[in-house]
Amino acid sequence: MSKLWGGRFTKQTDKLVEEYTASITFDKELAEEDVRGSLAHVAMLGQQGILPAEDVATIEGGLKRVLDRIRAGELAYSVSDEDIHMNIEKALIEDIGPVGGKLHTGRSRNDQVATDMHLYLRKRVVELVGLLRDLQEALVGQARENLDTIVPGYTHLQRAQPILFAHHLMAYVSMLGRDIERLQDSYKRIDTLPLGAGALAGTTFPIDRHFVAERLGFGRVYENSLDAVSDRDFILEFLSHASIVMMHLSRLSEELILWSSTEFRFVELDDAFCTGSSIMPQKKNPDVPELVRGKTGRVYGNLVGLLTVLKSLPLAYNKDMQEDKEGMFDTVRTLSGALRLFAPMIATMKVNKGQMREAVNKDFSNATDIADFLVGKGLPFRQAHEVIGKTVLYCIENGKFLLDLTIEEFQQFSELFDESIYDVLQPETVVNARDVYGGTARPQVEAAIGRAETALAETAGWIDRYEALQD
Repeated sequence: MSKLWGGRFTKQTDKLVEEYTASITFDKELAEEDVRGSLAHVAMLGQQGILPAEDVATIEGGLKRVLDRIRAGELAYSVSDEDIHMNIEKALIEDIGPVGGKLHTGRSRNDQVATDMHLYLRKRVVELVGLLRDLQEALVGQARENLDTIVPGYTHLQRAQPILFAHHLMAYVSMLGRDIERLQDSYKRIDTLPLGAGALAGTTFPIDRHFVAERLGFGRVYENSLDAVSDRDFILEFLSHASIVMMHLSRLSEELILWSSTEFRFVELDDAFCTGSSIMPQKKNPDVPELVRGKTGRVYGNLVGLLTVLKSLPLAYNKDMQEDKEGMFDTVRTLSGALRLFAPMIATMKVNKGQMREAVNKDFSNATDIADFLVGKGLPFRQAHEVIGKTVLYCIENGKFLLDLTIEEFQQFSELFDESIYDVLQPETVVNARDVYGGTARPQVEAAIGRAETALAETAGWIDRYEALQD
């Protein structure tokens, strides 16, 4: 069978060219979006009197039957028909006859594929916000259960100051909150309809683009036809945001891997999210966080790949832009897969509170508070810093920790020390002394959890509102 665009040509397309240029192997993922866009388009053609009502009804019936076949996995795709648009149009014509060829009136594959990708990504962004919220909820749940669990806080991967484990977890809740905000903001630009731009210049038919936008739930319409068919900023923005989310997941993955090691033993991941060794029977490997950490690179690669594709393209559409889809699909799958695993993995994680407390008791992370104690007694901070440095050195040389020292040992470094220093050095005192907004003191962390729970409810409302626009 000749191509639907074959009238200009005197030779059949070379088979290697067909295979190399076809996109049906991956853009079939847009099948439902393609039919949905076509249903809105043909309704508009009828409303504008461009097609008679009987043709519109015939085409709509055919498209719905094609959609049923897609959902049932019964539609056979052909490389010779190049892409999802031609495969669906061919199936439609086979079902209802030549009248199916009228569907493409007033549009081009250029604005059609752009519309499909806007529809696809708009839906996936809402789903991803929901998955991010699920992970936030799991982290907040663990934080609530660990409001009295103290753990060493680190800088340079060296123990720095004791903090609440809940405070550490809430840092990731904040990161994911920014990720949600970025995706929600990007929705405004994804929520723009390109259909009606034609190949690049619009169409001579009296179409109503705003009618189609309303049918498809789009908030606005592209104002420039050239921009409409050549814009992939919305995909770049998504890939950028997805890369940042994966970076956050990778950082958390790294900590889970460290925390679950024998050297730390701070947490234990549930068996359901770990694997064993084929040779070493004692092993319990944190494969999920390791793989998420590894897959971060492929998401970064998808972003850089599309940036490179687009960097020198003249307006408007070019075949290079066929390369915009696989990276987008792969990123959606990779990110959603990671988030679907992370939420239950965090929710079922066991926290070794005793091991965390032991780690805090056997370090010098309370040293800053001694310096603050001396400053409160009138000693300049720089002098206090030196005093405590010498005190810590003494402890190291004598195999002691700060709470092991007698008051006489303290006073050999400064006469300002008194018995109250032992209360100052208690981990709970150290933690609760940071009672400032955003600090690790228990009241501040409890307040942060409360704010996060309010934000979770607001995010749920946003998801409910925008999910309704996707069908």
